[in-house]
Amino acid sequence: MNQKIYAANWKLHKSPRETRAFFEQWRDKVSGLKGQVVFFPTALCMEATWQALSGSGIQFGAQNVYFEDQGAFTGENSPMVLKEMGARWALVGHSERRAIFAESDALLAKKVRKLQDLGLTPMLCIGELLKEREANQTNEVLRKQLAEDLSLADKTKPLAIAYEPVWAIGTGKVAGPQQVQEAHAFIYQELQKLGFAATTPILYGGSVKADNAGTLIAIPHVDGFLVGGASLDVDRFLAIARA
Repeated sequence: MNQKIYAANWKLHKSPRETRAFFEQWRDKVSGLKGQVVFFPTALCMEATWQALSGSGIQFGAQNVYFEDQGAFTGENSPMVLKEMGARWALVGHSERRAIFAESDALLAKKVRKLQDLGLTPMLCIGELLKEREANQTNEVLRKQLAEDLSLADKTKPLAIAYEPVWAIGTGKVAGPQQVQEAHAFIYQELQKLGFAATTPILYGGSVKADNAGTLIAIPHVDGFLVGGASLDVDRFLAIARA
């Protein structure tokens, strides 16, 4: 994996007006940036993102989609509409989707396959809880999530993984370099065992900031970042992408 990926998960933040204002600033400052940048706005800001990024080469995606194109699924997002809007990505299995909305591994597996079938790239989020880390169950948790969430995946089509230790998301805590290195090496090995390409990118997420990004991005098999709160500000996110 050569080109690093810097992904912004805006979660439940920004209005369409704020989204347009962000991208006006972004396009003024982003020249010379290396790597691929991907934005994940809220569903209500998807059209504003589409319009603001049209012709820019900057990619975007959805924080959540369903595994059907249309139907009686109130409140869900259509992956087909997402594709028609020019999106290239979608998050799958973020820890908040798992914990708050009780999304199962079986459901996530269907989402991964649906996105691949449409030519979109799923970014599958995996990671352990603090109690699982303290009980030395990290590898067991990661192995299970990868095996079950990718059970229907097409190994010939694009895929990305985002490792986010749940205890480090939005807490200010960051997994130490050794912990990140061990987790990413394990995920890389498991993906190989499951038959996925060695070039499958593995991103790190969890309180990433400009002052730790340089150290983390140098770790083997850290192919970029999935950034939460720090991605809401143009200068803070650019500082991470340039670190």
